[in-house]
Parts: sequence; C-alpha cells; structure tokens
Amino acid sequence: MGLPHHPTPAPLVRGYEVVIGFETHTQLSTHSKIFSGASTQFGAPPNTQACAVDLALPGTLPVLNRGAVERAIQFGLAVGANVAPLSIFARKNYFYPDLPKGYQISQYEIPVVQGGSVSFLLDGHMHTVRLTRAHLEEDAGKSVHEGLGGAATGMSGIDLNRAGTPLLEIVSEPDLRSSAEAVEYARALHTLVVWLGICDGNMQEGSFRCDANVSVRRPGAPLGTRREIKNLNSFRFLQQAIDFEVQWQIDRLEDGLPIEQATVLFNPDTGETRAMRTKEDAHDYRYFPDPDLPPLVIEPAWIEAVKARLPELPGAMAQRFEQQDGLPAYDASMMTQSLAFAQYYEAARDAGGGTKPVAKSVANWLMGEVSKRLNADDLDIAACPVGPATLAALIGRIQDNTVSHNGARQVFDALWSGAPPGDGLAAVDAVIEAKGLKQMNDTGALEAIVEEVLRTNEKSVAEYRSGKDKAFNALVGQVMKASKGKANPAQAGELLKKKLG
Repeated sequence: MGLPHHPTPAPLVRGYEVVIGFETHTQLSTHSKIFSGASTQFGAPPNTQACAVDLALPGTLPVLNRGAVERAIQFGLAVGANVAPLSIFARKNYFYPDLPKGYQISQYEIPVVQGGSVSFLLDGHMHTVRLTRAHLEEDAGKSVHEGLGGAATGMSGIDLNRAGTPLLEIVSEPDLRSSAEAVEYARALHTLVVWLGICDGNMQEGSFRCDANVSVRRPGAPLGTRREIKNLNSFRFLQQAIDFEVQWQIDRLEDGLPIEQATVLFNPDTGETRAMRTKEDAHDYRYFPDPDLPPLVIEPAWIEAVKARLPELPGAMAQRFEQQDGLPAYDASMMTQSLAFAQYYEAARDAGGGTKPVAKSVANWLMGEVSKRLNADDLDIAACPVGPATLAALIGRIQDNTVSHNGARQVFDALWSGAPPGDGLAAVDAVIEAKGLKQMNDTGALEAIVEEVLRTNEKSVAEYRSGKDKAFNALVGQVMKASKGKANPAQAGELLKKKLG
C-alpha cells in the first residue's frame, strides 16, 4: 500500500507522535443471524433468540447468510477495496462463558474485503485512512453482571441473544495521528455504513463498536507498543479514552517504565482507561479453516449486480454539491453528514429554485439554526418540525426583503413550535403577519425615520463625518430601533449614506 495521506504535519503531544489504528465491529442489518435463522432483533428477553445452532448443540451445522455477504460486498465497493473472489472462514479458538462453541467463526488469512480507504475532512484538509481488510464473523453472547433480579450478589448471567449476530469487522492501517482524526474517521465510517443501509449505526445498542489501538513514539522512531481500547460506543468517549491513554503512555515512558501490550477498558465515570488483560496474538487463537463451511465464492456477476444498486456515495455527493451548487468543501461535507440530511438539503434547495445563492442560504440555515435546534431537542433531521418546503419559503421571504434575518429567526422559532399549523409559504406568511415582522417597504416612511435619526443624533453624525466608521453602525441601529425592527437594514444604510453624502 502507498503512504497514508497526511496533508499537514502530524501534531506532537509533549514531543511524541501519536499512532492510532482502528478495528470497528459493524453489526449488519440482516433480519437473521450469520449462520442460523434466529432473529437479530434488539431488546428481546434474554436467551429467547438463541437457536440450536447458536447454542452449539451437537449435530448442528452453520449455513452462511447470503444477505450478510451482500452487505460486505457493498462495503467493499464503497471504499474502493478488492472483493475477494474466494475467501475462507476460520475458527478463532478461545474459551469464554458467552461463546457456546468454544470458538468464534471469523475470517483470518483470506478475508472477503481487502484494502480500500476512507476519507474525511478535518480543519479544511482532506485526510485519507487506508483500510487493511474487512471480514465477516459472528458476534459472541453477552455476560451480564448486574440487574439479575433475585439472583445473589456477585453472580453473573449469560445472554446468548447476540451469539451469531453478523458482524463486518473493519480494520484500518495505523494512519491516524490524533484523537480528533480518530473521531472524524469513526464518524465518516459510521456515516458510510448507515448511508449504505448495511448497519443501523445505533451505538447505544452495540451496532457500531470501535476498538482503538493506541501507541506513542518519538518522531522517526519505530512504532511503539500498542494498547487496544475496547468497545467504545460514543464519539465523545472515543476522544476522551484516546486522550487519556496517550497521556498515560507518555507518563509511563517519561518515568522510564515499559508499556506492555494489553487490552484496556475506558471508564466514562472517571475518564480513565484500565488494563483488562494482556493482548493476545494471532497464534494464541490457533486459527484454522472451519471444516463445516466451504470457501465463500463470489462471482463477478454478483459484484456487478451489487454495484448497480449502490446509491450515490457521500464523497461523490459532496463533490457534486461543490461543483453544482457552489458550496465550500466544509459546507458540502456537512450536507452529507447523513443521507437524511442530504435529502433535506436537496429538497429545500430545489423548493427554493435551486440557484447557487439559494443553495448557500439553505446550507447556512441547516448548519446554523436548524442544527442548533435539532441538537437542543435531541432530534434527527428526519423529525425536523420545519419541513424543507417551509424552510425554502422562509429563505425566499428574506431574499425578497419581506423579513429581515432577525425577523426570519423569530418566524423559524414559531414554526418550530408548531404555530401556526401547516407547511410551506402559507405558514411562513401567517407567522410574519401575526407577529408584525414584515419589513418596511414604504420609502417615504423610511426616509422620514432616517431624517429624524440624523436630526437627533448630531454627535454620531459628526463622528462619522470625521472618519469614525463605527458611528455609521450606531446610526443604522437607531433607524432599526425607530422602525421597531421593520426597516430593511441594507435600504436604511443606503438612505443614510445618501443623506450623509
């Protein structure tokens, strides 16, 4: 593989370079498990979705889920990887209470997806992370250490509902150099798998789990010893865990102490990582081909059929928004943060006429007022109370000088609250009328206000004429105050300049 793409020098932490690689477990959106017909639905009572195959009862055999393979092909095509025409399932041997067979069916030497890359925008620069591989495997069950009802203190339970759930484990090269890069990579990967529809992306339910391999080194030195932070299920925890781990490793090296390769857990309550066990190597798992599963053969025709059904990808859509709509790269990346967000943007842009000025205004509103309210109310764009056509109508009323930008924000607040009910231009105009927010279009009335402001603010007039530009802004403010906010600020400014000529 070629060198990773770092458009800017990697930031150093206390003189050390941070090196991060990722393993991401993506739960595939199939209705049944990867090797059995049991349901993958989340939230069922413990052990009600574990069939004989999942429980590894004697005489049961695995049968591969075609839907899981198809989702792996989709991902491979989306990241520009090689989809292997032949791949092998292997047994990864380890013993744990929630692994009924005593081994996990995974892929080792020949995975289904090989290579590829994921790109993201950070601080105005495009970064590209190389992928090593993505392989299919089954999930294990879950050990439950609390909430067991009447069970005695200190006891644990095993829920095997997750056992056999299909996963695509996506492994990156160690190309990331900061926790900020790591978060943006994880967000880009999350956006992609949800965009493709191969994963629901629900991190709270464990559908998208990140393991970060973190090490530090002096610039130019060989790679340091890595520690793997397991099962990070939020972007905020991901950044906190990496930042703590980096400082811990540097402190250790500065004290002259060795770093042991280990698996660590992050405690969000303390903000600290702690070692769980020493890290296993591949030979500890004694991988060998699973004798119950034949090689997975993927014909070229199958790959072409999947390719024909792929949607426009986030990167390609962002480029289109830049070229077609004239959006800056940052705006275009924000418009493609999710498929639903992109669809809302396109609907509002088109409803407003589709011109470049309209496109930019829609993007500004989506990144500003709309995102602020969505975040405050913990809503997704799909549940936005102000529809695309209504937002476009509001932007239209700003552009035709019916309302000021400040007035438009008041209209937006009313529409968000559902008053008046309705959608589109009629709803926008009803709020403007009810709140008296219509801008003053009577030139004679505005001129009278301007003359009165100039007569009663002689000091500001004198300061402006002596070269103090701030005095002009004060005069515009006085006009807006006298008009109760109904004057068009641009028109007021033009009249003031004319009178002050």
